[in-house]
Amino acid sequence: MVVSFDQPTQTWMFIALHDMTLGPAMGGCRMMVYETPEEGLRDAMRLAEGMTYKWATIGFDLGGGKSVLAVPQPVAGDEREGLFERFGALVDSLRGAYACGPDLGTTPHDMSVIGRSTEYVHGVDRSGGEPVDPGPYTALGVFCGIRAALRHVHGDDSLGGRSVLIQGAGDVGYPLGKFVADAGGKVLVSDVDGTKAATLANKTGGTVIPLDASYATHCDVYAPCAVGATLNAETIPQLQCRIVAGSANNQLAHEADADRLHERGILYAPDYVINAGGATALPLLDSGRSTPDEVRERIRRFDKILSAIFNDSAANGVSPLLGAKRAAEKVLEGGKPLR
Repeated sequence: MVVSFDQPTQTWMFIALHDMTLGPAMGGCRMMVYETPEEGLRDAMRLAEGMTYKWATIGFDLGGGKSVLAVPQPVAGDEREGLFERFGALVDSLRGAYACGPDLGTTPHDMSVIGRSTEYVHGVDRSGGEPVDPGPYTALGVFCGIRAALRHVHGDDSLGGRSVLIQGAGDVGYPLGKFVADAGGKVLVSDVDGTKAATLANKTGGTVIPLDASYATHCDVYAPCAVGATLNAETIPQLQCRIVAGSANNQLAHEADADRLHERGILYAPDYVINAGGATALPLLDSGRSTPDEVRERIRRFDKILSAIFNDSAANGVSPLLGAKRAAEKVLEGGKPLR
């Protein structure tokens, strides 16, 4: 852990480095208001672990890391830019051991501000200095994962006539809704911001679902695309779906929740695999090693990776979360990633 306190904004800055077996750590920078700094610390540690398994599963030579800015209240304007410049200096002091990208509460523009202080940041077009939005790439990965899950459960991956309840109509949920609608699926959308929910519903011919009804609403796929820990001992018994496949990090409040879903016959697409589209895109685009079309083609391979996880887990009678974790641990021990 790297811990620093930003006096001007009263912000605790945490950088968690979980495992660097495969390479230097990379993971997003999250900014949130937490009830206590300790909660921000725990969030950073848990998210960093997820990044370790993400990189191992999708076959990148990177380690698990994550950063959290635990702000006492929302920051904007010059105060926000100053915070990110100072955070960039903290990242730079690690000399490449960790590189950050956008996450919940931060934007591609924030990454360009961090880039004033360090080269170890992703999500900035090096040629023009413009920010790169990872949201559509993450949404594509989730869409491919949904199709893999549908095929595993129903024998075909058609969205025609099937419903996807998207919880969170933001940078990932919005393009995901368009992918689903374009494929003939029914879009159900729920968001704390009613305007965002209505906008996506109008764009896709979908339906807005009240927040308090989102878990108990019948759908084929529940796609959490906002905050984490929405799947827990209270909400899982309410679910009326066969598949959970979304972009949110840390969707499970506890690992035991994966078993709760498994016992109910609900197929869970491990979050750190299905939401890896943005994480895949940023280092490839930043380095100039791949074009956007080549990145999208690589993300479409998530279909095969998740299918292998679903099939192996079913054959061994375990939850997909445990199956994915075992596959990642084999890579960390020197094995080959799923293809």
